Amino acid sequence: MNTYNLIASLNESTVVAEYIPESARSEAYQSEAELEREFIRLLQVQGYEYLTVHREAALIANLRRQLEALNDYVFSDSEWEGFFSECIAGRNEGIAEKTRRIQTDHVQILHRDNGTTKNIYLLDKKSIHNNRLQVINQYAETSGTHDNRYDVTILVNGLPLVHVELKRRGVAIREAFNQIKRYQQDSFWAASGLYEYIQIFVISNGTHTKYYSNTTRSGRLKELDEGGRGRSKKTSNSFEFTSYWADGKNRVIPDLVDFTKTFFARHTLLRILTRYCVFTAENLLLVMRPYQIAATERILNRIEVSSTYKKMGTIEAGGYIWHTTGSGKTLTSFKTAQLAAALPSIDKVLFVVDRKDLDYQTMKEYDRFEKGAANGNASTRILQKQLESADARIIVTTIQKLDIFIRKNKGHEVFRKHVVIIFDECHRSQFGDMHAAITKSFKNYHLFGFTGTPIFAANAASGGNPLLKTTPQAFGGEPDQNGKKVLALHTYTIVDAINDGNVLPFRIDYVSTLRQKEDTADKEVSAIDRERALAAPERIREIVGYILEHFDQKTKRSSFYSLKGQRVAGFNSIFAVGSIPMAMKYYTEFKKQLAESGRALTVATIFSCGAGEEDLEDLLPDENFDTSGLDASSRNFLAAAIEDYNACFHTAYDISADQFQNYYKDLSQRMKNREIDLLIVVNMFLTGFDATTLNTLWVDKNLKMHGLIQAFSRTNRILNSVKTYGNIVCFRNLQTETEEAIGLFGDKQAGSIVLLKSYDAYYNGYEEGGKRYPGYTEQIDELTRRFPLGQEILGEQEKKEFIRLFGSILRLKNILSAFDDFAGSAILSERELQDYQSLYIDLYQEMRPAKSEKENINDDIVFEMELIRQVEINIDYILILVAKYHDSHCADKDILVTIEKAVHSSLQLRSKKELIENFIRTVNASTEVDEDWKRFVLEQKEADLSAIIAEEKLKPEETRKFIDNSFRDGTLKTTGAGADKIMPPVSRFGGGRAAKKQGILDRLMKFFEKYTGLA
Repeated sequence: MNTYNLIASLNESTVVAEYIPESARSEAYQSEAELEREFIRLLQVQGYEYLTVHREAALIANLRRQLEALNDYVFSDSEWEGFFSECIAGRNEGIAEKTRRIQTDHVQILHRDNGTTKNIYLLDKKSIHNNRLQVINQYAETSGTHDNRYDVTILVNGLPLVHVELKRRGVAIREAFNQIKRYQQDSFWAASGLYEYIQIFVISNGTHTKYYSNTTRSGRLKELDEGGRGRSKKTSNSFEFTSYWADGKNRVIPDLVDFTKTFFARHTLLRILTRYCVFTAENLLLVMRPYQIAATERILNRIEVSSTYKKMGTIEAGGYIWHTTGSGKTLTSFKTAQLAAALPSIDKVLFVVDRKDLDYQTMKEYDRFEKGAANGNASTRILQKQLESADARIIVTTIQKLDIFIRKNKGHEVFRKHVVIIFDECHRSQFGDMHAAITKSFKNYHLFGFTGTPIFAANAASGGNPLLKTTPQAFGGEPDQNGKKVLALHTYTIVDAINDGNVLPFRIDYVSTLRQKEDTADKEVSAIDRERALAAPERIREIVGYILEHFDQKTKRSSFYSLKGQRVAGFNSIFAVGSIPMAMKYYTEFKKQLAESGRALTVATIFSCGAGEEDLEDLLPDENFDTSGLDASSRNFLAAAIEDYNACFHTAYDISADQFQNYYKDLSQRMKNREIDLLIVVNMFLTGFDATTLNTLWVDKNLKMHGLIQAFSRTNRILNSVKTYGNIVCFRNLQTETEEAIGLFGDKQAGSIVLLKSYDAYYNGYEEGGKRYPGYTEQIDELTRRFPLGQEILGEQEKKEFIRLFGSILRLKNILSAFDDFAGSAILSERELQDYQSLYIDLYQEMRPAKSEKENINDDIVFEMELIRQVEINIDYILILVAKYHDSHCADKDILVTIEKAVHSSLQLRSKKELIENFIRTVNASTEVDEDWKRFVLEQKEADLSAIIAEEKLKPEETRKFIDNSFRDGTLKTTGAGADKIMPPVSRFGGGRAAKKQGILDRLMKFFEKYTGLA
């Protein structure tokens, strides 16, 4: 391999500390071609070589030359042919295999003509500037299902690793995302499939620029394919998960010129590709965000500098990272631990959590990032073996196990080793005796803390060690403007995260449940009386009634989306209560009211000893998996609640130590899968638990500062465009506590960003920053005035205006639907809304690009189709209407109009329109609607499939098996061996084979969409 002699080494940052945007901007109109030319010019200025490569033969020839140069080796033609076909362009390889090759298997073995082998590097990850960067544009791919021409591609050693799709200024950036999606469907896989090596996609309209990983794009396509083309599939693979680049102060760098000078700086891009990507055990490529990279590098820099100056074992060798809850601290800590463990001078990296449940969650996450990278331990004995083993470089443990090890092993040799100790959520335990014991025993350490909610003087406890009250005291701080060492090594607050779209804002309801008598001051009510009032049976009954009455509204049970290939309705919730007796009372009342109403909601509970109502340090108290400390009544109750759970899910857990821990793990997974509707907790699950399906926290518990933000933050993980905020419903007045917590952990202006606006603001409009934001009433008024029903919308511009306006109304309605006040205030009747929705879907189907279209694809408008799908009318609703029509002796034609409008307003049911209409024609006095519908569907399905098999000359047995498997799996796979097996014999020559296959697959897909959900 070619190498350069090292003259000087600079530890250059991947994320620039502070970026001042380019001030000179041209005001002239800039076409997409001009934007592309300027982008390439900027890359050339930064040392990229421009190539005129537009076809695959030239791309492969250049790849060979670049790998020869990198490896200082010349391939013979036979060697290159074998290496290319076996180690680069394997026939059965896809995105996952090629990504793994770049991320973890970048050294491939060449079998030489003389019988020997040689290592061939695809990338030089140690000396990154040995890698050569080239740029090509307008590369043409003609061997896919459609011809495509790509904008700009960055080649690293000849392999296409970064692709940039550009749109002219003024066009929605989302369209660049959609265009890449089309390329993946049509042609990225074509020919030798080299474009499946792309690791990172960049999309830009000049004004806004974002990036995302290849598996975001491929996962999005896979989900669309699995669910059928017309179904809602917004998940972590959707546009919501694209990221902005930023500087070290979290200031977004959106303009393409500035983005190119920072993100595409040679050092930065190569560091991201070779160092700051994580390819998980689930075959997902995670590209770290700028704040995660900045935090990682500041810790590594602190380790190296403090080691050079022999500061190990002092507070100056460490520091803390303040990254808000939900911003991906676990990934940041994993990459930090991984890179720190790779430093030659470091012997061990300890990642320390302060609760056993967090120990389990962290190991699970670390194993997801890289199987076997970290070492967990179920006991102190196993921890000791790991500390003594040279192979265990990264260890995840609890502070309790580490403390026991220290007490039992005075003078152990590990205490003299060069170790990095990273504390997760560095709060409660680390400030006490255990923190002192650790720092006293280890002699050669660097101590770092990760937290979403630091302890400052303002929220520090009054008791305890006065030298260990705050996070900066325990871990060290950077100097502020007054020279006080209190600042984090890197900060990313909840305000930063919400502004970047990495977490959601909160919407808080305060529901009054305690009414004080007149002329009674708060101070006259004793704590005992207040506790008695809070636990009063009538109050418990009222609150449970309120939750059940508003459950569907708050958790959006009328909204549909896809979760792991399954169509689910709405989200789930946690109910945080003040004590174990309260948890028991609430669980009992829920069972009672659900039984009385006959309603099916899955309610579970979990608690253990250590759960308490109040905590002096505003922290949620420790809960472990020990139930032996519970009183007999609580133990018996918990055992009975777990028996209810066992009966529901056919499990066999109990309250013994091992089984209770397994119950926790199973409950955790079922919460994430949205199998539990409501989970009653005291403290468990309120910190460190992440479930994207969770959108509502019901609160009957005193919370403040750190504990409040931690608990609220369970609800604000991003999932899709239906979930727009975290819902908090408080049955205690926590308004002052909320404002104080947000002020401390955000900033003084945080309230307007972290909390949603009032109902009145969304309904009637508001002004902010000198700009008027029209409310729901104004927009409905504009809709009915400009686009009255029954009047045709003429002209493309008017259609676009309608799409924008109705999309805005859908977004507002999605937010307003969670407010109690919105009931009965929708203005439009249900039928009027359906008619407008039908028109919206018509325009969507009219204006979205056909497969053959490559130009004029209306890329300046965005359809809110997921918000249409979330109120999807399903076949059960239609059958209820058909039954009503039958009961009217087929005389009530108004019902037929309702059915027609409902079907027309539903994306899902449009594909079933003919089926429904034909069934209605068969309805007569003797019809049994449900049974006859099932029989009708089976008969029609068989007739339709038989017709396709006969007309397309498909192999009958293979086709029926293929279709049965598709309905079973919820996906019709258009690629792979299954699809090939059903095809009729067609000559591979003459060019018609691909078109014939595509025509058959299109027909089968229409059949699948027609019967999916029915078969």
